Formats: sequence, structure tokens, C-alpha cells
Amino acid sequence: MPAPYDRAMAADDHRAEETGGRAAAFATTHWSVVLAAGQRESPQATEALEKLCRSYWYPLYACVRREGFGPEDAQDLTQEFFARLLARDYVARADPHRGKFRSFLLTGLRRFLCDERDKARRLKRGGGEPLISFDAQAAEDRYRLEPADQLTPERVFERSWAATLLERAACRLREEYVASCRGGLYEQLTEFRLDAPEQRAYADVAAQLGQSESAVKSAIHRLRQRHHQLVRDEITQTLADPAEVDEEIRYLLGVIAG
Repeated sequence: MPAPYDRAMAADDHRAEETGGRAAAFATTHWSVVLAAGQRESPQATEALEKLCRSYWYPLYACVRREGFGPEDAQDLTQEFFARLLARDYVARADPHRGKFRSFLLTGLRRFLCDERDKARRLKRGGGEPLISFDAQAAEDRYRLEPADQLTPERVFERSWAATLLERAACRLREEYVASCRGGLYEQLTEFRLDAPEQRAYADVAAQLGQSESAVKSAIHRLRQRHHQLVRDEITQTLADPAEVDEEIRYLLGVIAG
């Protein structure tokens, strides 16, 4: 392998170590911190909870839609659920022994929808400023792409949750490559991520990049390794016990595989 390429790959390793270290040090969205939001005033915990809600509104929206609510009602219900969540009404009920943030959210949503069904009327549309900003049309466009099957609302939630985690990790991966002036390399290798089926032979990619096949294999290995680290980081942020991360990765990948 050419010496310049060796130096480039060594630089890649150094950058991965740096970014990995920053990810490990960032704990403001860990579930243990979110739990504190239900116990006392904590700007850090509130910020963590808001970030998680902003990241994972779509799985909840998809779940509400699968429950039989129309797009407008689903938007209202999702926003109202977040309003109560952010007010610490639901956070105070959290069971730290469960650990998984997705389980907490889904249980809270079920209770909320049951309460809403018992009400004689709902809040009038447009009666308040949304607490979580999201593109309603994009949400509905995305929901239309969900498989037309008999999946339960809970299963739709879990599949959307798993896809969201993988997508967030992929976005972070791309940002790292772009930030290190390797955006073009990422675009050539993105089909080899953990969550993407391989489409081309290594030799074809090597020819397009003007590199040896062994160099491309090394680059793909590093991309997958970093993607795996980022997926672990995303999942760790939703668990109370980091020791559960491997089990959770296996579970969510199984959900994606169907």
C-alpha cells in the first residue's frame, strides 16, 4: 500500500479516536440524566429530554397514525404528548429499572392515548405553539412509505425507532467525513455502512477511487467500525445501564430485519 495512503489512514484513526472520545464524554442525553428531570429542577436534564424528544418524534407519530388517527389528529396528539412529557408529568412516573427510553416513551404514549380517548373533546387545532418543531408534511410523506402490512402500532414504533437510531448514526458519520474533507470518500463508501446492503464489488470502488482494492477494504472496514461506534453511542444515550447496549443493538437490528 502506498506510503501516502498509510499516512492518510493513520490520520483517520487519530480523528476517530478524537471523535470517539468526545462522544464518550458527552453524557447530557443519557437516560439517567433524563430521569433527574422528573425529580428536581435541572436545566441539563430538561435539555437532554428535549433533545431526545426532538430526535424521536417520528416513531411516536407513526405509532399514533397506526392507532387509526388521521394526520391532523396524530400531529395534535404527538405535540400534546410532548407537552406533558416536557412538563415532567410523565417523567416523574419513569421506572429506572426498565432502563430503555423507548419502552418508557411507548408506555407513556399508550397511557396518554387512553386518557385522550376518554375525553369528550380534544384541544382545538392551532390553539397553541408546538413545543417540538417538525415538518408535518414530511412526517406524513414518510409514513406513507411504511409497509402496508398488519404490524401493530407498537411494532411500527419499534421499527421506526430502530431506523431513526441508524439514520442518526449515519448522519453523524457523514458529518465527520465532511468535516475532515473526506465527504467524497464517504459518498463512495456509504453503501457499505452497517445498515445498507452492499451493491458494488470492492474492485469497482477501487477503480473509481484510483486506489488499490486492499486500500478500499481497509477504508470500508474503518467506516463500518466508526458507524458501529456511533450506533452504540446513540443507543447508549437511551439506556440507564450501558451494559445493555449489545443486547439492545441485537434487538434493534433484528427489528429492522423483520
